This record gives sequence, C-alpha cells and structure tokens, in this order.
Amino acid sequence: MERDSVRVLLVEDNLADVFLIEAALETSTVPIELSVARDGVEALEQVHAAAAAASLPNMILLDLNMPRMNGFEVLTALRAQPALAHLVVVVFTTSNAPEDVKQAYALQANAYVSKPATFAEFVRLVQLLEAFWFGAAELPSTYAR
Repeated sequence: MERDSVRVLLVEDNLADVFLIEAALETSTVPIELSVARDGVEALEQVHAAAAAASLPNMILLDLNMPRMNGFEVLTALRAQPALAHLVVVVFTTSNAPEDVKQAYALQANAYVSKPATFAEFVRLVQLLEAFWFGAAELPSTYAR
C-alpha cells in the first residue's frame, strides 16, 4: 500500500541546518512535502495560508533562535489560536538549556529535540520521528493523510 505524503513545515533560519534537514528527510520512507520558513513571522504566514487552503502541516519542526520572532513566540501564537492549537510542533534546536526545555513544554510543544552534530545522526533522528509521529502516533482527525 502506498503511503500518503505528510506535510512538514521546517522553521529554520540557518541555511546549513536547512540543507542537512532536507537531505535527512529525503532518506525517509514516508513521502514528505517539505516547506521552509526562515523565521517565525514567515512561519505564521505560511501556517495561516495553509489553514485557508485546508492543508495544514502534519508537523512543524521549530527552531528557537530566529530573527523577527523566535520559536517560543511562534509556539505561543499557535497555541493561542483554537484552529491551530492542535498542530504537532517539535522544537528542533541547538539549545539543550534546561530552561529552554521547560519553557517549550510549558508552551505545549509536543517534543523537544536537540539538533544532532552529524548527518548520520540527523538521518537517525528523522527515522525516529518518522517511526513515532507517522507510524505509531494518532494525529488529529483534521489532518489530511
């Protein structure tokens, strides 16, 4: 049986990290439609446009440290809007500071993941995310899968 693709919005301002994540996602066994937002403002614009088109992302990979609007502000904005509050948001950051982890979960992040140091680790992380979020987890019924 062919799997439906999943929509992932990557919110990341570091081009090197975008490249690594894109390459790692290409190894996925699940077809992934990847969109990239370069900061929090662009992310919210893309999410609102996707909501209007009834094609919300299945997952948002959210960096924390970005220009114009950081990841905490994006998460706060998403959780404050009932139509967007259910979106799966995985904080994906270089920070492993305990206060950042605590704040992300307080703002209802679904997961907090520190960015790996090597490409092989990026690929392994994509496999783990895929197995859990697109294999084992039940996503809200509003998702088109």
